[in-house]
Amino acid sequence: MSAPPKSGGAPITSKRQLVEYFEAGNKPRGDWRIGTEHEKFVFDLKTLRTVSYEQPNGIGAMLRGLQRFGWQPVEENGNVIALTMDGCNITLEPGGQFELSGAPLRSIHETCSEVGRHLTQVKEVAAELGVGLLGMGMNPKWSRADTPWMPKGRYKIMRSMMEKKGQLGIDMMIRTCTVQVNLDFASEADMVKKMRVSMALQPIATALFADSPFTEGKPNGFLSYRSHIWTDTDPDRTGTLPFVFEDDFGFERYVDYMLDVPMYFVYRDGQYLDASGQSFRDFMAGKLPLLPGEIPTMGDFSDHVTTAFPEVRLKRYIEMRGADGGPWDRLCALPAIWVGLLYDDQALDAAWDLVKGWTQEDHAQLRRDVPKHALKTRFHDRSVKEIALETLAIARAGLQRRASLDRIGGDESGFLNVLQEIAESGKCPAEEKLELFHGRWNGSVDPVFSEFAY
Repeated sequence: MSAPPKSGGAPITSKRQLVEYFEAGNKPRGDWRIGTEHEKFVFDLKTLRTVSYEQPNGIGAMLRGLQRFGWQPVEENGNVIALTMDGCNITLEPGGQFELSGAPLRSIHETCSEVGRHLTQVKEVAAELGVGLLGMGMNPKWSRADTPWMPKGRYKIMRSMMEKKGQLGIDMMIRTCTVQVNLDFASEADMVKKMRVSMALQPIATALFADSPFTEGKPNGFLSYRSHIWTDTDPDRTGTLPFVFEDDFGFERYVDYMLDVPMYFVYRDGQYLDASGQSFRDFMAGKLPLLPGEIPTMGDFSDHVTTAFPEVRLKRYIEMRGADGGPWDRLCALPAIWVGLLYDDQALDAAWDLVKGWTQEDHAQLRRDVPKHALKTRFHDRSVKEIALETLAIARAGLQRRASLDRIGGDESGFLNVLQEIAESGKCPAEEKLELFHGRWNGSVDPVFSEFAY
């Protein structure tokens, strides 16, 4: 959501160019990579409050402190709003959630090493500033009013649109965190199969990672409130995209979807220009009210693609978006489950066999019920726990066949162990925290900032 803009490039004179934009993501298997992203809350150790950009130990100070490790600053209007190094980016979500967008790497071993280096660096700077880092899906304590906004131009535009489109969009922007993984495809047919499998099984990941049971210090009635928030954010750009399961789905159908997603902005000369609610189709015809007579560039389309937020998003790779943020040991587990399912042909076939009979009503039911009940959700004649165990077995076998080994000969399947424990117990991370809240924590969420911080 917050990557630096990519405006520029060739003018768009035909829809075919947009189809080719996605086709350019086709890669031979040997070039497939794994890109992992994760967000975490930054809080003051003394007050537990979410820190602002400007305060002495705030987000700006974090970004300046990290530059000692070789990170290069990206500025907007004189503020450092991102860092970049060796294919990685550190970016900011609207409420100061600190995000690592990792480099495209060959294995989960490399991904986990990257995450470890990042967290070591961030913890060093954080300790000097007196701030802590928390991985959860929803800020457990602080209200919208208590949450400062980051100085990024696109967020001002998005905030205005969110306030008009749904009741919970502002919460999505400033009070949620996620962990995501980006994976490649070989062809249009491969993309279609992977999109269908990952869209169908996204609720299973939501159940395993569910970790957002508190709002403003109290239980909110959900296990993944972050996931529920997306159902009341902006129906024009969110959801499970039923057309993914239709016979004519492919790159062109996704282009049609993107052309129907209302615009947020156009980036020109270092500034975000408010185009909220306007049509990219009109832009292509030179009829955008904001820039009459001007046609978009491919960079404008690339920017526009980042303003859709379905459960699985297509760029020049496939982005899995269904999981709550969490602690260090779960950051490597998300890429493990999806690499195991999607990067091994036998596993992909088995996963498709698992879900191919599900109807649109089934997808809708899982999307509706899993945020509240997680692994205990009833589906057909069994529980999501049972489906999760079957999914993990398929993923584990896929990782074992993939046989990507670390220095001591271990494959990537060990990264699934934390999820295996969750699935076998039937108790998601949110339920563990709720038990503590009603027990040892005596009705307070404050202990989460010490017991579950990085």
